[in-house]
Amino acid sequence: MAAKLLLAEDTRDLNRALVTVLEHEGYDVVPAYDGEEALHYVELSNFDGVILDIMMPKVDGLEVLSRMRSDGNYTPVLLLTAKAEVDDRVLGLDAGADDYLTKPFAMKELLARVRSITRRQQEYSNQRLVFGDITLDAQEFELSAGNAVRLSVKEFELMQTLVMNDERALSCGYLLGRIWKGEDDAHDDTVRLYVSYLRGKLKWIGSRVIIAESADGYRLRFVEDKA
Repeated sequence: MAAKLLLAEDTRDLNRALVTVLEHEGYDVVPAYDGEEALHYVELSNFDGVILDIMMPKVDGLEVLSRMRSDGNYTPVLLLTAKAEVDDRVLGLDAGADDYLTKPFAMKELLARVRSITRRQQEYSNQRLVFGDITLDAQEFELSAGNAVRLSVKEFELMQTLVMNDERALSCGYLLGRIWKGEDDAHDDTVRLYVSYLRGKLKWIGSRVIIAESADGYRLRFVEDKA
């Protein structure tokens, strides 16, 4: 069955062009032209992925994302942003976006990002990984210890990679090649940013697992209870 996407983009010519390309690739696409309409569709139906332009009339993309997450809707979200909207991209990732794409973009890059955010059900299935006091649940995209927190796709992939390679340190280059392969705007600072997100979430859930950094890269460590 074709993956179902919601595309919220207020520029009608671009919306139509994106729908044509995505449908040609086999996706079932529902177009929306403002944030209010996008919210209406996410309340009515389930989607495998949502593409949100940040700058939309009535309700902007960040508010749509925020409302989705506050309602417990963790459908993967790809944000479309203008180059100058750096702060909005950071706010979007903090609010639970799974990825972002800067305008103008190549259609092949859009398709790669869409494949990335929609592949989780097929690729991760019901896998659960454990390290120290944490459990990483692929079905729910949840990291848990004393508490539990949802992860974005990239956060999940980074934590999954660290858990599965807990015996060695992973360099930024290795992580970029594995998690951000083919994404030209990803660099060492991208890895550092997502490591900082995961560190914050590990702290929030009350885990004694830390992401240690050395000259060789990043590695998980479990800090034994001193008591």
